[in-house]
Amino acid sequence: MTEIEWWEYDEPAEFAEALAGDIQFIIESAIDARGAAVIALAGGRTPAPIYDKLIKAKLDWKRVTIVPTDDRIVPMGDALSNVTGLAKIFLPKGARVIPLTAEKAADYKAAGRAADARLQDLHWPLDLCLLGMGADGHTASIFPGPDLAEALTGPKERRALGVMPDPLPPEAPVARVTLSHAAIASARALMIAITGDEKKSVLERAVDQGASSTYPIGRVLAEVELPVDIHWSR
Repeated sequence: MTEIEWWEYDEPAEFAEALAGDIQFIIESAIDARGAAVIALAGGRTPAPIYDKLIKAKLDWKRVTIVPTDDRIVPMGDALSNVTGLAKIFLPKGARVIPLTAEKAADYKAAGRAADARLQDLHWPLDLCLLGMGADGHTASIFPGPDLAEALTGPKERRALGVMPDPLPPEAPVARVTLSHAAIASARALMIAITGDEKKSVLERAVDQGASSTYPIGRVLAEVELPVDIHWSR
């Protein structure tokens, strides 16, 4: 069974401060050990306050490489693009930000293969993977749909793949590229950041259900061997 530790915060500011501090420590440790850090960060609104605090850290940012945990298959600069948001935050600090996808593509499977090839050149395993979770229990872009089994059980050497959520989320009705379960599970540190009572209830159910979970995040966590830190705030 995966070892999971919950961290709960009364205030959103405390949540953001604690996570930023933990991420800073992981980056510093990786730079000390190997001269560089490679991390995967979630997009969306929940981690934005974390990143606002993280960029104030005195780090050797030029030694930090960041990839999104997932992205929508849209052009760079699109409001739905996770890498655009991460680049705006971290590129001015000198970090290297690697896109999973940066243009609209008709063939989402081909977009996934291109992302996988791009990521093969990075140092693996990741020093950190920071995941979020949707209210439906998806994480990264590991959604219910025709590509769920491939995302969860594909070849261990696969870093990323294209996926088509089913149903498509109405707020972002496009195909995605996501890190594979293997890429996530191999990270040296794995953290989940969520807010709100609804998501907490979903994640608690998913963890309890384990490998038979009806939620993608439950399936992901059931196959993770390293300890997982879950950070939650209202």
